[in-house]
Amino acid sequence: MRFLLTPVGSGGDVHPFVGIGRALRARGHEVVVFSAEPHKGIVERSGLSFVATVTTEQYHAATLDPDLWHPKRGIETILKMIAPSLESSLATIESHYVPGETMLVGHPLGFATRIFEDQIGGPAATIHLAPSSIRSAYQVPALPPGIDISWLPLWLKRGFWVLVDKVGIDPLILPDLNRIRAARGLAPVRRIFQGWINSQRRVIGLFPDWFGPRQPDWPAAFRHASFPLWDDPGGAPVDAELAAFLDHGSAPVVASPGTANRHATGFFAAIQAALVRLGRRGLFLTGYPEQLPPNLPETILVRHYASFSAVLPRAAAFIHHGGIGTMSQGLAAGQPQLVMPMAYDQPDNALRAARLGVARWLAPGRFTADRVTAALRELLDSPSVASAATTCKERLREMNGIETACDLLEQEAMRSAA
Repeated sequence: MRFLLTPVGSGGDVHPFVGIGRALRARGHEVVVFSAEPHKGIVERSGLSFVATVTTEQYHAATLDPDLWHPKRGIETILKMIAPSLESSLATIESHYVPGETMLVGHPLGFATRIFEDQIGGPAATIHLAPSSIRSAYQVPALPPGIDISWLPLWLKRGFWVLVDKVGIDPLILPDLNRIRAARGLAPVRRIFQGWINSQRRVIGLFPDWFGPRQPDWPAAFRHASFPLWDDPGGAPVDAELAAFLDHGSAPVVASPGTANRHATGFFAAIQAALVRLGRRGLFLTGYPEQLPPNLPETILVRHYASFSAVLPRAAAFIHHGGIGTMSQGLAAGQPQLVMPMAYDQPDNALRAARLGVARWLAPGRFTADRVTAALRELLDSPSVASAATTCKERLREMNGIETACDLLEQEAMRSAA
């Protein structure tokens, strides 16, 4: 079987698909990954075929836009970027599709994949990386900055989603999407996030049920897997200096604002000040060193990239933006976590981790040296946080999200072929 994987977004969105692709290839399948050009290296290092759908210039232009991390304007920025490329992405996917031998595996924002699924009616699946991307009127995903409205009456929450779609979502993408659908003989759709983004055949959540329990209004085709817990060990092996830093001295606090975040100056400045006050060492991970404070002390080491699975088990705590891939690696390593959620799934992930007892979170406007110092001190000194983190680590040790996801994909492929 040929699997066409279409992740959309940053490294945190792409890594899980690459991990699944590697496992599918090991099972004897052909795998092609369609994504932004900067992800070509990680895909090809993993032995998978790669097709660029977004140029490096387009990708970097998006990451430079400060609105990308705005709690409201972020999704607008992404949808405006997706709309012009819908037609070309659809044509690219179509050119690699072999009837009767191909399965589509899409990201929730992979609208071209969903259009093509509706057109050809073949085996397909949608993979959700976090609970917040599957809309519900029961447990509503936390809104920035971590506001939970799930306690409101059901009718009011349904009305809230109607308003979000009518004002904030559909006008940005529906005209282009429905124009392309009409050209292919497909009926128009509306309220695309109210179900249409999900494959009609298989929907997989790459998170355990204890992190994101199934909701009554989730698709019937939904199945839980677990966190994929795959990063790119070949991208930047632990070098001698990093190994020595980890081996000698107290365990460092690891900090990462996300692979696509180019606006983390305040994030790193606050953390540096907190580490100095607490007498703690740090490991800062960023691909954009220009956002780091000048004259960092010798107690803080910087790396462009490091495998979370290699460094987090040797850390004292983990500070990050709340992306699901990053957070799940912290859970698997049994680390206390301090989260600065900005947009997308991040506020909801932060709230869920806090409810598990392993994390504290601070909104960007409150992410100051004083508050980071206090929160980090509490996380490092709390026996209950350490116990909760160990519990999560043990629970994840018993699960394999990638293999479970591959099982579900193969089952759907065989069911559709029957």
